[in-house]
Amino acid sequence: MSTIFLDCFDDMIPLWKAVAAAGDPTVVVNIEPGQPADIPALLAGHDTCIVDHSYFDAGLLGRCPDLKHIVFLGTGASSFIDLAAAEKNGITVHTIKGYGDTTVAEHTIALALSAARGVAKMDREVRAGQWRQVEGLQVNGKVLGIVGLGGIGREVARMGQGLGMKVVAWNRSPVESPACPMAPLEEVLATADILCLTMALNDGSRGFLNAERLKLTKKGVIFVNTARADIVDNAALVALLREGHVRHAALDVFSQEPPAGDDPFLGLDNVTLTAHAGFMTPEATMTMLRRALDIVISVGG
Repeated sequence: MSTIFLDCFDDMIPLWKAVAAAGDPTVVVNIEPGQPADIPALLAGHDTCIVDHSYFDAGLLGRCPDLKHIVFLGTGASSFIDLAAAEKNGITVHTIKGYGDTTVAEHTIALALSAARGVAKMDREVRAGQWRQVEGLQVNGKVLGIVGLGGIGREVARMGQGLGMKVVAWNRSPVESPACPMAPLEEVLATADILCLTMALNDGSRGFLNAERLKLTKKGVIFVNTARADIVDNAALVALLREGHVRHAALDVFSQEPPAGDDPFLGLDNVTLTAHAGFMTPEATMTMLRRALDIVISVGG
């Protein structure tokens, strides 16, 4: 078997070398594949491919006859790979779960605190020569609601408890030994002072937080999304932000990345935005790369 890392970054090379161990299979490392049209030639002769951010639609997958395994560096493979087409072409897609639970949870809490204290707004104003103190929200004693109690959600719960918050969560399926009290979705939405979305995107969750559910949230809620934008009815969220029902939204994810210039979130003052970077720390990246190598080994790479 032969493996290629299709789209490595220059900055990732030192981390890749750091996690490699004696006896690991040889992996051809390619720095950026160029245009999608170049990918079939790069993959020729390789049955296993490690992928960070390249897109594979049905047409491209059909032009990679040697490919049998795609190891996607992350959990959201469906955002980059046509999974049905991969299966049709006999290609198994592997994902890497849990590698960044703590890192993403830290980013979630950072966004929540920034929103609660108006950090981004004051930063913009001070740089513009304005000196205006924004009254913040003390999070100690407030209710932290979590929608999706997987690995990231559990870490958010742990950190929220450390801040003295009353944490309550909802999950689509039963959770064994939950990290916090569980409650019906309607209760979580209605009681949360800060609502964090940490559920996975799939066919069952796409559009899950629709307008009707968003309207169930407590007036003045802070909404944090470090999951996926397409879980949320974003037009409804924009409307609630404009009305003041939602005090602030802190978003690390967008339906289009980077967002288009006319994305309504860009024009709202009560929104804090980051560039889908919740998972990006050296620690998380090294864990992810090591697990990718282990998958390559497990499939015979």
